[in-house]
Amino acid sequence: MNTNAVDFFKNNPVGSDGSDRKLIIAAWQLKNPDNMGKIIRLAHNVGAERVLFIQGNEQQRESKIRRTAGFSYDQMPWQIISEEEFTTEYLKNYSLTVLETCEGASNIFTQQIPGKTILLGGSESHGIPAHIIEKSECKVFIPMHGGCKSMNISNALSVAAFEWLRQQHYK
Repeated sequence: MNTNAVDFFKNNPVGSDGSDRKLIIAAWQLKNPDNMGKIIRLAHNVGAERVLFIQGNEQQRESKIRRTAGFSYDQMPWQIISEEEFTTEYLKNYSLTVLETCEGASNIFTQQIPGKTILLGGSESHGIPAHIIEKSECKVFIPMHGGCKSMNISNALSVAAFEWLRQQHYK
């Protein structure tokens, strides 16, 4: 049995319907470059428009990001931007969906996520600040039935991005 994914998807295409459903995946002040690489690869998997890393002045080792992102590093548009760029350039054209355990958040599997949205996950240790959460149109959390009530940011964004994809294309 051949299990090559490239061959599989050549024979079983899953294309876009050309609608205005657009996804940007964003992460707030990540510290781990491996997480950044995983998020770039995720965005490439789900057909996102781009990835935004909203960072302060800290530098990230691009070699580690590249290693984890693999092929997607050069194929997926991504950039590191400031909070000001994020709020002035991106939030005016997209709704903001925050993935956070905060007041007013709904179960991601029962909440409709906007079709044209920025899906924002928080830093590994501090989450998303309240002043950014307040700008969101949609707040979602991932229900956790097991004993651990936290999830790695790249894994959480994967769950959320594929739920967005399911809602938009596979109802």
